[in-house]
Amino acid sequence: MRTFVCILIVFSFFGCANPPSIAELPKLNGYWEITKVTFADGQEKDYGLNTTIDYIEITHNKGFRKKMQPKLDGTYSTSNDAEFFTVSQREASLFLEYQNGLSQWEEQLLKISEDSYNVINEEQIRYTYRRYQPINVKTP
Repeated sequence: MRTFVCILIVFSFFGCANPPSIAELPKLNGYWEITKVTFADGQEKDYGLNTTIDYIEITHNKGFRKKMQPKLDGTYSTSNDAEFFTVSQREASLFLEYQNGLSQWEEQLLKISEDSYNVINEEQIRYTYRRYQPINVKTP
């Protein structure tokens, strides 16, 4: 009985969270750095300083993600490679659906705010991102 009550409380807690909406998608535009990965078995990996960040741009439910390398002068270097995606809504959930010549996958958006977002993939691996704040080191 105790187990049942605990499970009910957990589902009630997660059931009360509002899933992201289409109107919130513009918040994803910009530069992001990964802060934590939570694996399906509950293990976590925290990230400190990142040498690469993601740039995301979404327009009309279509977008792309590019890996960027920030430089100390506030600029970025990158390749021409990008991962293109479409946004789909199923029931109350939003999904980023990726497809390239080699594979296809999707990530469910769990949370979007001005400063962070979370996604979970098909392997139940959860990724937590925060908005990237550039480091600008000026030389005299």
